[in-house]
Amino acid sequence: MSHSLSHYTGWKLQQFRRLFYSGAVFAYPTEAVYGLGCDPWNYAALSSLLELKQRSMSKGVILLATTKEQLAPFVSLKSNANWSKLEVGNDKKPTTWIVPASAECPVWIRGAHTTVAVRLTNFPPVVALCGAVGSALVSTSANRSGHPALKSALMVEAEFGLELDQIMVGNCGGSDRASEIIELNSGKRIR
Repeated sequence: MSHSLSHYTGWKLQQFRRLFYSGAVFAYPTEAVYGLGCDPWNYAALSSLLELKQRSMSKGVILLATTKEQLAPFVSLKSNANWSKLEVGNDKKPTTWIVPASAECPVWIRGAHTTVAVRLTNFPPVVALCGAVGSALVSTSANRSGHPALKSALMVEAEFGLELDQIMVGNCGGSDRASEIIELNSGKRIR
């Protein structure tokens, strides 16, 4: 499946950057489903996102990034071996890791936990978006809690419409379901 970046060039990325830093809540394609996202440092934006999703802040959210530098402020990983576990392999399906949260990681990101969920990706639309803002993105499936995740911009628009500040158009990746979730320290598979 093609992941055309024609939607993610020039002024569109400049517009996305302005929206991101102004507290926008947006939808964007990920490896398997559409995600809802915002600036992870913006409490008001995340509160709006969670209200749309009808999700409790105590659960925490996933951070999606394309470089470890984008994740570094949120995590407490002391060894290169731990960082290397997070790296993306071309033949691997998307994996979200539960890792120790840094002291700076906002409570609204980690929820009622001392850990934070993170995923490094090389999925082209996310690479473009993270690159435009130089930051990790909040990533939670684009759906109301308890409902199926949405897999297209049209489905997202039908469900959320004007409740979102922006819907980034594009194809989701080829993964047939949401990422695996694995606890880094124990290796325990959560999902």
